[in-house]
Amino acid sequence: MRAPDRIKGDIVQILVVEDSHNSDGELTRALERHGYGVASVSSGTAALDAHRGADFVLLDLDLPDIDGLEVCRRIREDAETPVITFTDSGSELDRVLALRTGADDCLDKPYEFRELVARIEAVTRRRHARPGLKESLTVLSIGTLRINAASREVLLRGSPVDLTRKEFDLLYYLARHSESVVSRQRLMTEIWEDPMPHVLGPRATRTVDTHVSSLRSKLGRSSWIRTVRGVGFRVGHE
Repeated sequence: MRAPDRIKGDIVQILVVEDSHNSDGELTRALERHGYGVASVSSGTAALDAHRGADFVLLDLDLPDIDGLEVCRRIREDAETPVITFTDSGSELDRVLALRTGADDCLDKPYEFRELVARIEAVTRRRHARPGLKESLTVLSIGTLRINAASREVLLRGSPVDLTRKEFDLLYYLARHSESVVSRQRLMTEIWEDPMPHVLGPRATRTVDTHVSSLRSKLGRSSWIRTVRGVGFRVGHE
């Protein structure tokens, strides 16, 4: 399939990747009704050919030819295109693996279409309107941890730490507010630009907690991100 052409203006081009045997095309039709430009493919191979023409990729991890996690990893290596993945396993491990391979988020199936649209809109606002971290390029140092917002690099005791985009944003935000305890709702609003974190409830909590867990693992100690029970998180130290 030919990669979808960009449409001038504000129309967001979405590539839907899902096995045709597991889909009746309802997601594509629903997205089109909401004003998105949509192209769909039914295999990982086709997704790797088509993703460069998209502004956003919706990727089902259950694909007939290539493991969906591998597709996500290769898209992320090739481009900064936002990716939301879907899994029907309900497994925390699948969500963690998806985030570690570069997904911006991972939703369990079945999901509410309204929630999906809210997440797409949040990423789109960052893409077109948010100045992002470039406005406040700086280097933050906390003990042996060094965070460079300009290069988006993290060094721990002089060694690089490989983080996904969302993991970096989360760590940088907590480091910038090192004197405060940051609530999950605030993180969903600021990092994921979620317009209604209070409505999403457990899924919003799971998104933040999964990223925090992944960050702790990559930094080697849970003490780098401290949980303040009933309140939220704050950056810590070794």
